[in-house]
Amino acid sequence: MYIVEMHKVTKFFGELVANDHVDFQLRKGEIHALLGENGAGKTTLMRILYGLYQQTSGDILINGEKVIIHSPKDAIKNGIGMVTQHFALVPPMTVAENVVLGYTDSFLLDRTAIEKKVGEAARQFGLDINPKSIVRHLSVGQRQRVEILKALYRNAKVLILDEPTAVLIPQEVDSLFETLDRLRKDGLSVIFISHKLDEVTKITDRVTVLRDGKSIGTVNTVDITQKKLAAMMVGRDNFGVRRQNEVNPDNKNIIEIEDLCATDDKGLAALKNIKLSIKSGEILGIAGVGGNGQKELAETLSGVKVPTSGTIKINGKNLVGLEPSEFSKFGMGRIPEDRHEGVVGDLTVYENLCLEHLDEYSQKGFLNRKAIRENAELLIKNFQIKAKPTDKIRTLSGGNMQKVLLARVLSRQPEVVIAPQPTRGLDVGATDYVRQQLLEQRSRGAAVLVISEDLDEIFAISDRIAVIYEGEIVGIVKVQDATPEKLGLMMSGALREEV
Repeated sequence: MYIVEMHKVTKFFGELVANDHVDFQLRKGEIHALLGENGAGKTTLMRILYGLYQQTSGDILINGEKVIIHSPKDAIKNGIGMVTQHFALVPPMTVAENVVLGYTDSFLLDRTAIEKKVGEAARQFGLDINPKSIVRHLSVGQRQRVEILKALYRNAKVLILDEPTAVLIPQEVDSLFETLDRLRKDGLSVIFISHKLDEVTKITDRVTVLRDGKSIGTVNTVDITQKKLAAMMVGRDNFGVRRQNEVNPDNKNIIEIEDLCATDDKGLAALKNIKLSIKSGEILGIAGVGGNGQKELAETLSGVKVPTSGTIKINGKNLVGLEPSEFSKFGMGRIPEDRHEGVVGDLTVYENLCLEHLDEYSQKGFLNRKAIRENAELLIKNFQIKAKPTDKIRTLSGGNMQKVLLARVLSRQPEVVIAPQPTRGLDVGATDYVRQQLLEQRSRGAAVLVISEDLDEIFAISDRIAVIYEGEIVGIVKVQDATPEKLGLMMSGALREEV
């Protein structure tokens, strides 16, 4: 007996087929992963189940009975809850107020009564959360527990979790998995959408893989390896990258950062006396929970933001105070954090590929479009970009858009590569490609700084790992001496090491 069945569900957006006759079955008391590359149709399928979209054709059955789900209200009535990556909580309100919000008929709330009821529900479901706490004072992991409690309080029997670990430190991930395991034993069914294959194999009972809007198959987790799952997702076997040889200690420091301080957009201290150096042929990974100064670090190191004090030296030359274009001339290459902000959507691929180097293609105020096209054709071939030079860049997938940015920066062979969140939002195949490109920069002798909230990525390609917390570097460790637990303590401010 399945608690949820989706039969031949199809969804069109205009002429685009997002879901193509997809079958999906969820058992009572199981954690079932939904895997697939970006654009495979995972989120669309779950939004149909939660009532945010309506299918073009196909049926949904709950406990064997066909249902029509027009809205989230219908989904909740049928025992389906959803927790998205971006929590729908009201920060100034208490946990109890957030949990009952929209789920009470009374105009006036009896705060004592709802705190008691929510507290009893939290204990019943084994969720360690104080109903009186103000949400804005909670950690990300605690806010996620509030979202889960909100769904369970509304009698959810099915919980959809969309990339639930994306913003959590390792200890919070462990806590989430313990909670899900306990709830599964109590009969809750969970649909777990994730890009992280190690998490999928660790926590789930079964896995359904989608590719190009179609269901590739459903397998028992114990019967399959991560490599086979990855191959099902992208249709090929060769996967995964990892740095090879250790960095040569004789290599000189290419970039040296001393006592770097900077403020955020509100004028508050964002970077506090940052001290870092990276050698030729080395990747330094910056680990940390989002919002701890990573954005300001990337901006100051590329000249976009002027620091309040400190120095940034490439081969002994202090670049502080220079324009971003001069940073580039001295060997700094920065891959933009937001790929959509790094391109001009209505311009073509070939125009975007030369954007930062227009002076090289202009004579007496006129652009040499033939040279620009030839440059684009070469980069499209070398970086395996699936597009024509004349395609509008906004029509490209996220992975191909990222390849355009990589081509524009890395083709100049910069001495220093700054890569903030280089694979954020990319599917497995595109992620693999980007990481390989960064490793190739390392191999040719560049100093590479990778800023990432994905610890798997940090471990896969870094030689050393620096942890940033509240704008400070709280420790630097060699990758072979690092563990997720140790980094997690440092990322939460509970552990410091001498830098």
